[in-house]
Amino acid sequence: MKTSDFNYNLPQELIAQKPAEPRDSSRLMVVDKKNKNIEHKIFTDIVNYFQKGDLLVWNNSKVFKARLFGQLISATGRILRDHDNPIEIFLVRPMENTGVWKVLARPGKHVQAGVKIVFAKDFYCGAIIKETDGTILVQFSDDENIVRQKANQYGHIPIPPYVKDEPHELEIYQTIYANKDKEGSVAAPTAGFHFTDQVVEKLKAKGVEFADVTLHVGLGTFLPVKSERIEDHTMHSEWIEVLEETVEKINLAKSEGRRVTAVGTTTVRTLEGVACFGSEPAVYKLSGRRQHKLRSYKGDINIFIKPGFEFQIVDAMITNFHLPKSTLLMLASAFAGNREFMLECYKSAVDNNYRFYSFGDGMFIY
Repeated sequence: MKTSDFNYNLPQELIAQKPAEPRDSSRLMVVDKKNKNIEHKIFTDIVNYFQKGDLLVWNNSKVFKARLFGQLISATGRILRDHDNPIEIFLVRPMENTGVWKVLARPGKHVQAGVKIVFAKDFYCGAIIKETDGTILVQFSDDENIVRQKANQYGHIPIPPYVKDEPHELEIYQTIYANKDKEGSVAAPTAGFHFTDQVVEKLKAKGVEFADVTLHVGLGTFLPVKSERIEDHTMHSEWIEVLEETVEKINLAKSEGRRVTAVGTTTVRTLEGVACFGSEPAVYKLSGRRQHKLRSYKGDINIFIKPGFEFQIVDAMITNFHLPKSTLLMLASAFAGNREFMLECYKSAVDNNYRFYSFGDGMFIY
């Protein structure tokens, strides 16, 4: 299958520049993948598609200010780029709490091993080595928690490049259920933007159960696919955590035939990744399909979900409208059953003036 098979035409004016206000007033495309049916709703209508006993799982990772601008200083102390012409460093992820971080740099050609990047008097790092994938390893003198604290003090909100104006507050680029103890994402799990306290309370009143997972969004989410054959693309690893409490809720729901709905592609990758790499052998059957029993897991996954993938855990999915030729569109296509139908849904979204990407409208696939 080719990357170009997942291309579609999107007018620039449909790329959302800010979230809907209120957030649950965003539009919602409801996709019945079995009957190939599309409905056009408002996000608050999603309550009508849930019933008592449904389990809703979302990613509680919290975004931090991962975009930094600083001076670039050579190993001999010469200033290569000053504050008027700074180097941009994008923190991707820490490496085992050693003070070493994987980062992206722009322009990257100027960041060679041995240079120093200074963001503030008490906040700087040194470049160690360039990796073959274009990332750079840098060394901070602080541990990862202090680096994130200083990044939140001196840095900028890591909005995607198609959003032209940086929001004034980090909370605008954050879900309402982001957990302050689970800080680590460099991009928001945006499918959750549509949830408000009111929608959550209505779902709870209906008997819907909730569970958390954590995936710190990184390169695996937003790097483009550069190979024409999608099979040649390698996903970057992202850190996840699925606690025993969540595992118990999911295993019980699956054993009882209750629906598990994932909020966002990050949650899908987390659950299906653990099912592939961290689950016990199949222990029960439901609806004639063998299921895996999840186990708690903490660590890296790099699962690439594309058409043909067999989903073990997720029965329904809430997502946004993704970039052409992206791994996220490939995942949505896999979940919807095939690429052609998903591209039909996207064409319908364009024809009906839906808002696209991070701050855009939602889609519910069941």
